[in-house]
Amino acid sequence: MTTTPRSRAEIFAGPEEDGRFRGPATGEERGMLAGFLADQRATLEMKCTGLDADLSRRSVEPSTLSLLGLVRHLADVERHWFRQVLAQQDVARRFSSPTDPDGDFDGADSGPEAVREGWAAWRAEVEFADRFVAEAPDLDVEGHDEWRGTVSLRWVLIHMVEEYARHNGHADLLRERIDGAIGI
Repeated sequence: MTTTPRSRAEIFAGPEEDGRFRGPATGEERGMLAGFLADQRATLEMKCTGLDADLSRRSVEPSTLSLLGLVRHLADVERHWFRQVLAQQDVARRFSSPTDPDGDFDGADSGPEAVREGWAAWRAEVEFADRFVAEAPDLDVEGHDEWRGTVSLRWVLIHMVEEYARHNGHADLLRERIDGAIGI
């Protein structure tokens, strides 16, 4: 039997099925930054596809990270930057708190309700963020964060791409350990 070598990028989803990374490589800044962020979000979803029960599995010992923990963490991160900092809403994070700062990761329990709750929270925060970005008058909209001080929407978008890219690297390793699936 002869097999054709395949790129690591094609093993998870072939180029025909993968709708990521097709946004414009030139053009206006807001659309480009929003496109890069959308691609990183889609990568997280792709890494979690088909793993309902295993999403909470901590598969890279001794780390306590899980794919569901990453989903919950990124829901909190989206909520923090877009709702709390930029929109200045007085809302608490969904999964972590000052008394349980790693609750997003540590509280990622197994079970269908925990998975539904994690995804629902993440999708709600992404929807809010996308609407905020689309409706903002420009990328210079500012908010205040206790850690960074004054930040602009531009900075938050760049930081969010960075945040997802970092955690998508974690998701690569977690998924590969769960069922051997690899790819970008």
